[in-house]
Amino acid sequence: MGCLTRGFLVGAVAVLLAMATAADACTPADHSALLDFKAALNEPYLGILNTWSGADCCTNWYGVTCDPETKRVADIVLRGESEDPIFEKAGRSGYMTGSISPSVCHLDRLTTLVVADWKGISGEIPSCIASLPHLRILDLIGNKLSGQIPADIGKLSHLTVLNLADNQISGHLPPSIVNLNSLMHLELSNNKLTGEIPSDIGKLSMMSRALLTRNELTGSIPNSLAKIYRLADLDLSMNQITGSIPVQLGSMPVLSTLNLDSNQLTGQIPTGLLANPGINILNLSRNSLEGNLPDVFNQRSYFTQIDLSYNNLRGSIPKSLSAAKFIGHLDLSHNHLCGPIPTGSPFDRLEASSFANNDCLCGMPLQTC
Repeated sequence: MGCLTRGFLVGAVAVLLAMATAADACTPADHSALLDFKAALNEPYLGILNTWSGADCCTNWYGVTCDPETKRVADIVLRGESEDPIFEKAGRSGYMTGSISPSVCHLDRLTTLVVADWKGISGEIPSCIASLPHLRILDLIGNKLSGQIPADIGKLSHLTVLNLADNQISGHLPPSIVNLNSLMHLELSNNKLTGEIPSDIGKLSMMSRALLTRNELTGSIPNSLAKIYRLADLDLSMNQITGSIPVQLGSMPVLSTLNLDSNQLTGQIPTGLLANPGINILNLSRNSLEGNLPDVFNQRSYFTQIDLSYNNLRGSIPKSLSAAKFIGHLDLSHNHLCGPIPTGSPFDRLEASSFANNDCLCGMPLQTC
């Protein structure tokens, strides 16, 4: 084989290899968007963003995953508390500052955006995130993000997880949030959200968890929440919610955890909340609830926790509590209850603190009647 022929073949192979490499690499537009995204962040300890170099962002870029067919960026998963070997080797959790660049919105095939638990990322959530048509998971928990939830968040028709907890997000819940037809997990706890919960939040028919504790929400609990058949975990505690507890919540078939403590709720405890055999954790403490405790417990009642302390409940402790299959933690302290404490389980193992500061309760574990 002549030198010219050999040289031609070598050159041809090099061209083919270059073409194959280019075909396997991410698109230039995605590559540029990721570099802009990186430029807005600073992670000084672990060096994970140092891996974001080279022409192919689909290979060995920490936290970046591409669709194997289209080579478009599909996932960005950057979690500051991780079991990844990089974190284990460093012996520390991550700390990242900077902001979330609007350039992330150019990644129009993105399905997952997780920038979580970095503690120092600030600024606002780019409003253009609502324009990402394929986004399924938006998880920005554990940062210092401020500003408001994007007004058009409801356009994310495929979104299943919205987790913005443990930030400094303010403003109202945008009305469009009720249009997230695929949403299963809503986590907005520990922010500075104000205003009322949308009255038509019951449109979120796929939702199984709604956690909004530790905000500054006002208004009443929407009756439409009871229409969410799959809702198993509802936490509205530590807000400024007023009004009564909707009786419809007691008939929810899947609800197992209900935390409404530390609000300004009034009225009576709906009978259904204590009669519902599916509810396992019920915390209504630190409100202004009144009336008698419903005498509706039976052999199907199974509670790991009932906390009704710091209310204005009156009357006696229901004797039917002794018929419950299981009562773990029970706290009836700081009310206006009166009369003898029933005997038997669970009362024979509860401490005096469960009944303290009532008007005239007596019997074990308090003073004899």
